[in-house]
Amino acid sequence: MLGEYRITGRGAAEISASVERAVSAGELEPGQSLPPMRELAEQLGVNPNTVAAAYRTLRERGVIETAGRRGSRVRAKPATTGREFIRVEVPEGVRDVSAGNPDPALLPALGPVFAAAAGQGDREPVLYGHAPVEPELERLARAELDADGVPDGPVAVTSGSLDAMERVLAAHLRPGDAVAVEDPGWGSLLDLVPALGLRTVPVGVDDEGPLPDDVRRALTAGARALVVTDRAQNPTGAALSATRARALRSVLCEHPETLLIEDDHGHRIVDLPLHPLAGTTHRWAFVRSAAKACGPDLRLAVLTGDAVTLDRVRGRQRLGPGWVSRITQRAVALLWAGEAVDTRTVAAAYGRRRDALLGALGQRGVTAHGRSGMNVWVPVPDETGAVARLLHAGWAVAPGARFRIGSPPGIRITVSALADGEERPLADAVAAALGPGPGRRYV
Repeated sequence: MLGEYRITGRGAAEISASVERAVSAGELEPGQSLPPMRELAEQLGVNPNTVAAAYRTLRERGVIETAGRRGSRVRAKPATTGREFIRVEVPEGVRDVSAGNPDPALLPALGPVFAAAAGQGDREPVLYGHAPVEPELERLARAELDADGVPDGPVAVTSGSLDAMERVLAAHLRPGDAVAVEDPGWGSLLDLVPALGLRTVPVGVDDEGPLPDDVRRALTAGARALVVTDRAQNPTGAALSATRARALRSVLCEHPETLLIEDDHGHRIVDLPLHPLAGTTHRWAFVRSAAKACGPDLRLAVLTGDAVTLDRVRGRQRLGPGWVSRITQRAVALLWAGEAVDTRTVAAAYGRRRDALLGALGQRGVTAHGRSGMNVWVPVPDETGAVARLLHAGWAVAPGARFRIGSPPGIRITVSALADGEERPLADAVAAALGPGPGRRYV
């Protein structure tokens, strides 16, 4: 059952840690069965209740699952082995279009704004007990949110969008609760949900966002929360249209107790209009990260929401990190106030590369998606084979397994690193990796 690995420990914490270490190291594989609780208790010389407590901890951590009489087994995608490790090692000389990073040439210079922010910090040091949110950043963020139709609400600052989502989910949900998530969707979120002891319920996505019928089924079946990406959805590039937003608001009105979390992933890199869903339910949160437009290392996101949700998030934040560096907040405020990121220019640059690749793929008979943002999603019949053949052809793409729960296989291509003209050889390689197709023409 366990091969060469032997679970150890005398207490519940030790036993659960032993299993989790083995899963993380690959010594216990996804889908592998664990011993029945009484059997393991006998082997370890402990009370069966101790093993039961260990297994309960592992279930809440998203490491194992229990299937009635079939017993407990390692989850197919255990939280302890993040999807970030489902990646391709990029050999020297291979073009890497897998990483999901922005184009460094389109990022603003950080030196001047951090120097100015630090200088202000020297003159007016931030001390314990001071406000956790930089007033100018709050003013700028609130003005943008108002202009985009996001309802009024308090503002908090977190260490990136994933930090915001974790805090919001933890503020309202308990282990075992279900969260409706996009499928395919952001791999880090798909890891986070089970890591919190929550259950993922997949909802399908097309170019206009989550499918209303799938969302309705998930909420009717008991999902307590829904996470939606408004623009530049990772990995498909989906963006909520006005029509889709109306349909989703209608569904949410039928389930007003749903916790709604919106991620404006395309903030300042997409020029498509925002169609927010916020305010449709009693409990909601809307998050905007500075990562894609200003650089991932800033680790800053602005969060707003209903008063109860924000009060819980800020209260818990005070008991942990306290606040996000006010120097970093000032630097972002200076970037935003000075229009250091020209949204139209950045959106146009990514749009040209994305449209060029989509066009080249279409000419070769390859279906692909990428309505907004910096990624293109290509459905494939054989994900592993396609990734391997593209790597052999000199292109590293992201395996779709990083972003999927039950949706069909695919690969993600990040266009931010593509130079003019590279879309054609890349499209040739993708078409060849997928094999010959009916009626495929090369132009």
